[in-house]
Amino acid sequence: MESIEKRISDTPRMSDNGFFGQFGGKYVAEILRRTIDETGVNFEKAMKDNKFLAELSELQRDFIGRPTPMLHAKRTSDLLGGAQIYVKLEGLANTGAHKINNAIGQVLLAKYSGKTRIIAETGAGQHGVATAAACARLGMKCTVYMGEIDMKRQQPNVASMELYGAKVVPVLTGSRILKDAINEAMRDWAANFETTHYVIGSALGPDPFPDMVRTFQSFVGRETKSQLAERGLSPDACIACVGGGSNAIGFFEPYINEQKPRLIAVEAGGIGPGEGNNAVRMAGDAHLDILHGYKSKFLVNEDGQVNDTRSISAGLDYAGIGPQLAYLGEKGRIEFTSATDSEALNAVKVFAQNEGVLFALESAHAGSEALKLAKTMSKDKVIVINMSGRGDKDIFITSPVFRPKEWGEFLQGELERLNSNTEIHSSKITIHEEEA
Repeated sequence: MESIEKRISDTPRMSDNGFFGQFGGKYVAEILRRTIDETGVNFEKAMKDNKFLAELSELQRDFIGRPTPMLHAKRTSDLLGGAQIYVKLEGLANTGAHKINNAIGQVLLAKYSGKTRIIAETGAGQHGVATAAACARLGMKCTVYMGEIDMKRQQPNVASMELYGAKVVPVLTGSRILKDAINEAMRDWAANFETTHYVIGSALGPDPFPDMVRTFQSFVGRETKSQLAERGLSPDACIACVGGGSNAIGFFEPYINEQKPRLIAVEAGGIGPGEGNNAVRMAGDAHLDILHGYKSKFLVNEDGQVNDTRSISAGLDYAGIGPQLAYLGEKGRIEFTSATDSEALNAVKVFAQNEGVLFALESAHAGSEALKLAKTMSKDKVIVINMSGRGDKDIFITSPVFRPKEWGEFLQGELERLNSNTEIHSSKITIHEEEA
C-alpha cells in the first residue's frame, strides 16, 4: 500500500479555481464566503501537515478499520457465467459505510482549524451516523439535520446518532428529505459560522467541498487499485451508486485520468419513468442550475423549483449531483445508468444468498448493474462494485418486502411489549450524567 502522505497529499485539488468545466463554483451568501475561503486554505494546509496526516492515518487504521477487504464474489460470478465480480466491502468500515472516511477527515480538519461545533445533513442516515461517531471520538459537539420522511424510514440510524451524543433535528419544510436537510444546515451555518464547521456529506456544495470530500474518499479507490494489483488483476469496469456522489467519486478517483476501466455510475430509477417517480439526473432530464452553493445538473421544473424525487433508498433521492461527476459525465469518462427499486431489492437478495454479504439499498443499485453487465462479458473480465454500505440500516424497509407477515407480527409484538413495560424499562435504563 502507498504511504498515507502519497495517497492523499498529491490529490487535494482537481478543480480549476473551484470549477470542473462549467460545473461547481462558490455561490454562497456573503456572510459565508470568508469562512468557506478559510476552510479551503485550512484544507490545503492540512494536506501538507505531517502531524495532521499522521493523526488521520491512525484514525483510519484504528477507528475506521482501513483497509477494508476486497471480496471475490465467486459464486455469483459462476452463477452468471460471465465476468468475475469483486466487491470492495466499505460496509465493513466502522459505522457501516464509506461515509466515515469523509466525516473523520472533516471533523479532524475542523478541530485543527479551531472550530468547536459540527453540523451535518443526512439522508439515509449513514453520513449522520458517521459524523456523530467522528465527533464522539474527537470530542466535538454535533447537530445533524434530517428530513422528517427520512427519519421515519431510517429510525435505526437516528437512534445511533443520538446514542453517539448528537442532536438530531427533524426538518419539516419542503419535501422533508435530503435537499431540505441541506437547506436547514446551511441556515445554521450562516448563523454560527465562527464556531461551527459544516461537514457536507457528499462531493457537492460550494468550493472547496467537492475537492475535499473526493480527497477523503479517495482511499476507497486507491485501496481497490492496490488490492487488485496484488492479485494480478486489472478492472474492466468499476461500478458505484450515485446520489450526490461521494462514494462514486472516491471509488473512481485513481482512474479518472486514465482511459480504462469503464466507470459506471448508477442512479436511482425509483418506481420507473416519469417526474417524481425517480431520481435520475444524468441519465434522465436534469437541467443546469445553481442550488446549495454550486452549479450542476438538477431535477427542476420550468420555474426553477426542485422536483420531487423518489427512491426506496434514502441516500439516492437527492435532486442534484456533484459537479465533478456532472463534468465527467458530460465528457463521457463516466457512464450513467439507473436501477429501479425492484432491481435493487433483487440485488440485495442475490448477494446475500450467494455471498453472505448484505448490501445497503444504495449499494444494491450498483450491484444490480453488475449483475446485468457481467452476463455480457467474458469470464476473463473483471468488474468491481463499491459496496458503499451494509444493509443493516434498511431492515425496516426490506423486511416488509421480503417477509411482510412475519415482520408485521414482530412489530405488533414489540409495540405491545413496549407499552406494557415502559415504566420498567425507564427505571432500569436511566443513566446519570455523572456516571458517564
